[in-house]
Amino acid sequence: MKARLPCIETARLRLRPCRRDDIDVLHHIWTDPGVRKYVWDDQIIARSQAAEIVEASLTQFRQQGDGIWLMLFGQADTAIGFCGFWPFHQPAQLELLYGLVPSHWNRGLATEAARALLRFGFEERGFPTISASTDAPNTASIRVLEKIGMRFHKRELSNGLDTVYYTIDRNAFREGER
Repeated sequence: MKARLPCIETARLRLRPCRRDDIDVLHHIWTDPGVRKYVWDDQIIARSQAAEIVEASLTQFRQQGDGIWLMLFGQADTAIGFCGFWPFHQPAQLELLYGLVPSHWNRGLATEAARALLRFGFEERGFPTISASTDAPNTASIRVLEKIGMRFHKRELSNGLDTVYYTIDRNAFREGER
């Protein structure tokens, strides 16, 4: 019997694990100029790379219980973004990840999704800490990380890019929820 993948609902969003039939939707989101600027260092990825990431996410959900969720607005089936936990850097470390299509920026939706993932990570997955990183010029992403209670950890070059790292532990998250 196949384990049911976790879906997450917030006041305005439905987050569901990405599926194979989401490859084209995610490829479209990931190649949007506003999204790819920081997610893919402004590179246009091939559909085959999007397919590989979806397959890796499906495996990660099966093995660990987390991966990449598709972000749906309200009760609509229209995807507006993605979020999840994904291994980054060397050595690989699981980090919080999110992105929205530009038409949904500045509405607090990335913050809402990121906060829901912190709750999932601490309450369902039992993570002691959660980390995230972003390009230093990505001030919108930095604001999201700070709004959800994450604290600056360090700044360094990663793959030649000026990168900032944020972190939060379970206790700090619980304090912020009060």
